[in-house]
Amino acid sequence: MLVAFSVTPLGGESDGVAAAVAEAVRVVRASGLPNETTAMFTTIEGEWDEVMAVVKQAVDVLAAKYPRVSLVLKADVRPGHTGQLTAKVERLEEHLAGE
Repeated sequence: MLVAFSVTPLGGESDGVAAAVAEAVRVVRASGLPNETTAMFTTIEGEWDEVMAVVKQAVDVLAAKYPRVSLVLKADVRPGHTGQLTAKVERLEEHLAGE
């Protein structure tokens, strides 16, 4: 499955959230699961339990320092398929190249 998520700390300092978000992204990268971070979301690929455990850890890292954490999550649950983090984009690029 693919899970795209973002976490945002609420109720902390108003100097921006980049440092806090970096802490959550470190959790994702340390997981060893395929992942990609963009301007709006971090996407992780793996099995349900392992991906959701990483999302929970990322939230927990922020919840330890902030009184409130916002989580936005979107999932593509497709059993039996792997490598979709890059394959979906490759298929799109093939269609764009064919125009």
